[in-house]
Amino acid sequence: MIKEILVHIPTERSLRPVVDASISLAQSFRASLDAMAIGYMQPSMAYSADGAVVTAVAAVLAAEQRHAAERSAAALAVFETEARHARIAYECRSIQDFPAEAASSIGAAARLYDLVVVLQPDAALETHDNATAREILLQAGGPVLFVPHIFRGPFNPRRIGICWDGSRLAGRALRDAKSFLAHAEAAVVISINETQVAPAEASAQELMRHMGRTTLSARLIELTAERSEIQPSILSLAADEGLDMLVMGAYGHSRLREGILGGVTREMLKTMTVPTLMSH
Repeated sequence: MIKEILVHIPTERSLRPVVDASISLAQSFRASLDAMAIGYMQPSMAYSADGAVVTAVAAVLAAEQRHAAERSAAALAVFETEARHARIAYECRSIQDFPAEAASSIGAAARLYDLVVVLQPDAALETHDNATAREILLQAGGPVLFVPHIFRGPFNPRRIGICWDGSRLAGRALRDAKSFLAHAEAAVVISINETQVAPAEASAQELMRHMGRTTLSARLIELTAERSEIQPSILSLAADEGLDMLVMGAYGHSRLREGILGGVTREMLKTMTVPTLMSH
């Protein structure tokens, strides 16, 4: 069961979607919720042997750290107000660091939690928060719930879509979603191009047989699509079926190959319309 949740509170973008979603999840699972916000620091000028320059750089760095602390504290203050009102168990942590180091720190911390909640990266904006969310997915070693930036609300997933291709990552995502499925009313297994990708022992039909051993109502939808149409097909089906959440494996190939081929993970992160639980 999910007992400890970590939420990354953005400092450069709207934080309301992840605040609403993570607090409602903490209430549903009766879990503790820890919030981390990063005040990003910009790299300063190169150090010099000249004492005056060193002093000037140190002053700039101190000012930058102070401003970073103010940004992260402001974001956490919004979260804390809502968390207190919801009467959940929570803690707050502020980080002031350069972008790469900060992302590495929160990615490492994420390994100690049952679930991490992050905001969907916004392809229209170049922000450090975007890169941090992606790095958490790669570093967490567990389930990461991406909340769309259009999301409002409490989050109460009753109808869940399971994206299934029989892969190791799909299996991991399914196991990581068990706590959500235990609270759900119905599940839809989405299988695309199964005959091309899924081994017989891990076919969608085999998955349905296993799900038949539970009390959860489950239905299988099988589709065929070109690679470029897989992600649009999933989102179209999610809208048609009224799904509240999707479950899928993430980055089946290296990030370099995903970038060259136009990976489903990358496209889903750009265009998701419902909260999506991903496991890498």
